[in-house]
Amino acid sequence: MDIAGITLKNPVMPASGTFGSGQEYSGFVDLNQLGAVVTKGVSCVPWEGNPAPRIMETASGMINAVGLQNPGIDVFIERDLPFLRQFDTKVIVNICGSTVADYLEVVERLSGQEIDMLEVNISCPNVEHGGIAFGQEPGMVEYITKEIKKKAAQPVSMKLTPNVTDITEIAKAAEAGGADALSLINTITGMRIDVKKRAFCVANKTGGLSGPAIKPVALRMVWQACRAVSVPVIGMGGIQTAEDALEFIMAGAAAVAVGTANFRNPYAMPEIIGGLEKYMEENGIRDLKEIRGIVS
Repeated sequence: MDIAGITLKNPVMPASGTFGSGQEYSGFVDLNQLGAVVTKGVSCVPWEGNPAPRIMETASGMINAVGLQNPGIDVFIERDLPFLRQFDTKVIVNICGSTVADYLEVVERLSGQEIDMLEVNISCPNVEHGGIAFGQEPGMVEYITKEIKKKAAQPVSMKLTPNVTDITEIAKAAEAGGADALSLINTITGMRIDVKKRAFCVANKTGGLSGPAIKPVALRMVWQACRAVSVPVIGMGGIQTAEDALEFIMAGAAAVAVGTANFRNPYAMPEIIGGLEKYMEENGIRDLKEIRGIVS
């Protein structure tokens, strides 16, 4: 299968931030089996992330306020990228920043590296504009996409936040800016309160809700985005099983990313790949294109 000129052996990959850069899971998952490995967010300088506690379970999901902790682009290039290049899988590097210049620095540093695609996390707070996320204003989405495309040596997928009024306007803006693909959805802003302590469960007060609880919202947004744009969409949000993945594909997704399920079951992605193969065999499907976007 093909996404933005990149050929994947199957449509299954991890969601950024749930798989590190593969090292943590390599004892459970043969990375050669995956369609791609999507890295944890990489910034131009090391980010410490938010204070603890940073993760809390919820009904059918979890809230995380890790804050994109990462060691920065230098360590990624020196340590993580050589590890990933050992495997026969595509490498998609997720990048993050607090200013447009931050993003562009990472894009430029990666331009000469052997990676297959950039995934740009535009759910990050834009410190130059009062902290509102880059991805919440269509004008900013189009602008930052255009700026990244000017510098990028690899195809670019813009990762969209669901914390907007109309996901189609954001998707169209990214496409207008030149995005080669879209990734959605990122986490939904949520909160938990400990009634015994009378305090917030995570130190940041709010965090990103992920897991099965958000799947119906994610599926709806992926379906809407697929109908609004012509670029391929990588769908994610609460996928745990092959049936979940098939729902996203039938809604129009070209590929799927598995996130929170990896924490509960480190074998989730190989099981999903096997389940997709079984479904295709049992239903006489030679290519997932036959059912992609089949619902109308």
